[in-house]
Amino acid sequence: MSRFSSRNCSVAVVPTGVDALWTVLTDPSALAELTPLVARIEAQGDRWSWTLVGVSALGVSAAPTFTERMTFEPRSRIIFAHDPQPGHRERAGADGVYELVEVDRSSTRLSIDITAWVELPLPSFARGAVERVMATTMQRAGDRFARDLYERLGLDPSGVQT
Repeated sequence: MSRFSSRNCSVAVVPTGVDALWTVLTDPSALAELTPLVARIEAQGDRWSWTLVGVSALGVSAAPTFTERMTFEPRSRIIFAHDPQPGHRERAGADGVYELVEVDRSSTRLSIDITAWVELPLPSFARGAVERVMATTMQRAGDRFARDLYERLGLDPSGVQT
């Protein structure tokens, strides 16, 4: 097994107040609906179990589930760190942060920084190809997340500013 990872960072000024964004981003069901490749998120206190839909690339298929410890700093930051249950090994995970900064009463700067990783039965020399696929997939997922978030908030998705 080799571990492959990819990082995606994005920043957007969303034309809505911080409270509306906070409500969506701290709701596991809403977040799952908005996030491409996520089948569901189940919350058990500050531990959230993320289940991805099946992903196939380079002849390998995976539909991982992984556990994240969620730390909430009200109205400003959501930190998540891979934290499986004791005794359980997970072959995928993510670490990252959502930061919300109120620009004014009707707009919020949303910064997202995510590093996702997966262990696959591929040789390490496949790293370049696998991580390019991961980066492209994460970029497309981020673009779709932004559009879906705007629609969820009743905003025009063509106004997404990154």
